[in-house]
Amino acid sequence: MCNLYNVTTTQDAIRSFISVTHDTLGNMEPSLDIYPNRLAPIVRNVGNGERELANVCWGMPSSSQALFLAASRRADKLRAKGKAVDFDQLLKMEPDTGTTNIRNTKSKHWKRWLGVENRCVVPVTRFAEPDPASKVEGGRTPNAWFESTGPDPLMFFAGVWLKEWTSVRKIKDGLVTMDLFAFLTTDANELVKPIHPKAMPAILTTKEEVEIWMTAPWGEAEVLQRPLPDQALKLIPIADDFTTNAD
Repeated sequence: MCNLYNVTTTQDAIRSFISVTHDTLGNMEPSLDIYPNRLAPIVRNVGNGERELANVCWGMPSSSQALFLAASRRADKLRAKGKAVDFDQLLKMEPDTGTTNIRNTKSKHWKRWLGVENRCVVPVTRFAEPDPASKVEGGRTPNAWFESTGPDPLMFFAGVWLKEWTSVRKIKDGLVTMDLFAFLTTDANELVKPIHPKAMPAILTTKEEVEIWMTAPWGEAEVLQRPLPDQALKLIPIADDFTTNAD
């Protein structure tokens, strides 16, 4: 599961890769490490053929079943302490930092957001997976970083976004309404598999692929949920892991 990636590029580079009708990003930092439940730049379809470059929060809504089970566990703990439980209110206020990676696109939960109107692409120049084999006893697990082998380091995750979803992202903030996004994952290729056997992000590396993802019916776009060829990525030496832990 990819829960950390880096964007080291410019707004001009993004706009030259994919046509954007308006840009609400403001001044983009030259290098960004993106963690879950944080704002990140995406290019999203916003209707009438328009595309917006905007900052959106990473993490689509978790399934109602997952939230129900989490709230049920919370309710059981409260009842065990002899406390009264208003389950409907507890469920409404169940924290959900969101689902960052989308794999099962046949799920009813995700199908409703796979249409063109909810499509987006997520700029990325490298992505990380924790590498347990490189962990030193007593220390943190280092990240293995992957980046393009092509002449242009800029790639895009194939993503979906959602407008004005109300939920509890952090308990201290209570109910908030915000735009959300996540990106698709697929089988790991032979380069990623030794680090993370289960999956890798669905990555777009050409303008043609980006256009298909942003405009084609799902029957055509879904073929882009596939691993990149092994030779399209390279593994950065662990000594080059430049990130710090999320605060």
